[in-house]
Amino acid sequence: MLILGFESSCDETAAAVVEDGHILHSNVIATSVAEQALYGGVVPEIASRRHAESISRVADQALADAGLTIEQIDAIAVTFAPGLIGAVLVGVNFAKGLAYSAGKPLVPVHHLRGHIAANYLTHPELKPPFLCLVASGGHSHIVEVEDWCRYKVLGRTVDDAAGEAFDKVARTLGLPYPGGPSVSQAAKAGDPHAYKLPVPHVEGRYNVSFSGLKTAVVNEVHNARQKGGDVNVADMAASFQERIAQILAKKLLSAAADTGAKTVCLAGGVAANGRLRQLVNDGAQKLGARVLLPELKYCGDNAAMIAAQGYYEYRDGNLADLTLNGLPTLEIDYR
Repeated sequence: MLILGFESSCDETAAAVVEDGHILHSNVIATSVAEQALYGGVVPEIASRRHAESISRVADQALADAGLTIEQIDAIAVTFAPGLIGAVLVGVNFAKGLAYSAGKPLVPVHHLRGHIAANYLTHPELKPPFLCLVASGGHSHIVEVEDWCRYKVLGRTVDDAAGEAFDKVARTLGLPYPGGPSVSQAAKAGDPHAYKLPVPHVEGRYNVSFSGLKTAVVNEVHNARQKGGDVNVADMAASFQERIAQILAKKLLSAAADTGAKTVCLAGGVAANGRLRQLVNDGAQKLGARVLLPELKYCGDNAAMIAAQGYYEYRDGNLADLTLNGLPTLEIDYR
């Protein structure tokens, strides 16, 4: 079954064709990240305008790269939540129009479910149940994937998400947006033990909190500058990355041990972080659990993951009509 998927929840305009939830035929991404970097983060109005300019082109390119016509597509999937509402609406309305004109079923896909489905593209043998840390943008969740479209949230951030913390720390250190890659790059030359950063306390065994950690970095930088000095950027980047990776890995592995999970996965932009991958891999091996990680190209926002999850949503009967609307927030276990 061939699914044409669309993703436009933030600053990537993407279209892709995926067969049976794991066979990639095409994956096209137009990003406005370089323009957003001028402002130190995503400007929703700019992102929405770039989506409107690019979405028809990426749709045509995805079909061309796959060697297919719209008539050969079986269904159209689109991210409808959560995300920047103006950006989401561009994708939703384009997908609705295309589905109506082509006479194809319309499949609504939750963005975080899509990130989890990125693992199906890398590991076609992966099947639920499994445990997954989803760390993307404003989201940090530890999710028990009970079935293809059934989820149980075990833990989540109570304030800043990991991706947000990376962006804010990068800005404080004078590193470019997006923060995850720039902090990771700077950390390569640093000492991860140079600065003693706190482990924020939070209620809930698997919940996480990064606001205090981010604030500790900001205070360290400001205090140093008030004294006429500065922090070592590489050392601070390495120390921050080490602390955030340790927190995420510890929470995920604790959940894996408590639930007896046999398979542990990562998903989302933060899943590209090498130190996090190493800690999760090493810890899961000690538990006797299998670790499956998405290819780096599937960690960021893309439409292949939406098309992949769209296949399973279609099989589960999750279809939409032309009243489908975009939503800025929605829980991953909404149905």
